[in-house]
Amino acid sequence: MSAEERRITVLRAAREEFGASGLNGASTEAIARRVGVSQPYLFRLFPTKKAIFLASIENCFDHVRAIFDEAAEGLTGEAALQEMGRAYKTLLDDKATLQMQLQMWAAACHDEEIRQLARERVSALWRQVAHLSGADDQRVMQFLAAGMLLNVMAAMDLPRIREQLGDTLAGLSDPPA
Repeated sequence: MSAEERRITVLRAAREEFGASGLNGASTEAIARRVGVSQPYLFRLFPTKKAIFLASIENCFDHVRAIFDEAAEGLTGEAALQEMGRAYKTLLDDKATLQMQLQMWAAACHDEEIRQLARERVSALWRQVAHLSGADDQRVMQFLAAGMLLNVMAAMDLPRIREQLGDTLAGLSDPPA
């Protein structure tokens, strides 16, 4: 396995560990064990535990961007928003990604480097949704805010939410009344 392939494997394992335990609670030993490498090898790929956390954040946002690009291909306006919302539903079933996102927001509250990365990546996601859909700032805000609320609801595994998420996500693209 190449170093790049190993990095991707590490980020998947890190998402699980950080998602479950947060930056401070996760163990690099557990990440290395999941991947089947030694801790020293892990630190050859990433210089610090925080670097692994930051790369995991980048990886999560890259995944969302790819999902949105694919979903909106050839579409604009409300149709693009609707398809991005439908595609996002696949992430709501990915507990590790949901938990990683929640851990990112929690860590951003007290860590300037994490907060800055979160700001940059959310801004880039905002610009992407606006570009793909052609929606104005108010509409993009509605779309992203509804998605964030659904993240929290899915993470809490609220009763009946799982069954309703598909319809709710499709409704994210309905113009405000």
